[in-house]
Amino acid sequence: MQRFPPETLKSLATRIATAVSVPPADAEILADSLVCADLSGASTHGLSRLAIYIKRIQKNLINAAATLTIDRERPATLSVNANNGLGQVAAIRTLDLLIPKAKTSGVATATIRNSQHFGALSYYCNKAADRDMILIATTNCEPAMSPEGGREAFFGTNPIAASFPTNKGFHLKIDLATSITARGNIIAAQKKGQSIPNGWALDPDGNPTTNASQALAGTVLTMAGHKGYALAVMVEALSSVLSGAAIGSSIGSMYKNLDRPQNVGHFFTLLDIDAFIDVPEFKRRTDEMIDRIKSSQKRPGTDEILLPGERSSRTTRQNSDLGIPLDPATLKELRQLAHDLGIPFNLN
Repeated sequence: MQRFPPETLKSLATRIATAVSVPPADAEILADSLVCADLSGASTHGLSRLAIYIKRIQKNLINAAATLTIDRERPATLSVNANNGLGQVAAIRTLDLLIPKAKTSGVATATIRNSQHFGALSYYCNKAADRDMILIATTNCEPAMSPEGGREAFFGTNPIAASFPTNKGFHLKIDLATSITARGNIIAAQKKGQSIPNGWALDPDGNPTTNASQALAGTVLTMAGHKGYALAVMVEALSSVLSGAAIGSSIGSMYKNLDRPQNVGHFFTLLDIDAFIDVPEFKRRTDEMIDRIKSSQKRPGTDEILLPGERSSRTTRQNSDLGIPLDPATLKELRQLAHDLGIPFNLN
């Protein structure tokens, strides 16, 4: 795959977004979130998603210039309406509103409704960790995963995430889908004409499949069986039921339902570390925990015990130095977007 400078890709994505009437500041948020995902190796949530966002904007299924409105507010809580705007923009704007609340109260919580797919949760959690704060975040998604024992897609992959600042040069980052794999991995396999591992998904009849297209027509399996199912229910209750967003199979599919909005819901709880413990002491104790984990006795064949977020931080450094690798399908989509919107395509 060809590699390209991160800032060049970010500039191109920003220009593409502004060409479809996304305000410049909002376009920069969108571009930054996508490029950060690609930088860290999470390409399923990176620039490969830009084309569908643009398509939905052009079909008036996303309000390119939406602004947040607040439905309810208390000193440490917010109930936010994204008004069918870009999910990345709604999330960053909400986080900006939560930070002073958490600084005052120690903890602040927000729900967001009428939003969209908004990329990798860890993007927002890392933003909080950069400020010496901890963001615990969940989101629902378009139907992709059946309840335990079912064969009809009801839940999204319903991820949970949090990031914790350290002195190790990377944030301790947890970002996981409650499905056995992110649906984006199946989409990526379909685009490449590849099969998927057995145990990832069921076909529409409820039978195990390694065919990516059949898996997308059927359901992704939960992680850890009934335990992943229980976590998916928890995420749905926080992100959908509590926020007032669409629930389960009522959420619009980003790719299939090109006739209605998604109405995705998000849930954020932000903790100010300093309200509980001095930040330097928190980082020292976190570093101590990391050191003890990494010095644990290793299994046969294991060279190093890695912490959540450590591998992606190494990938980020590598891609920052060498450039971000783009697969041919994504590169083709970007080239076509630029051509259709009359934007010079120069990724030198």
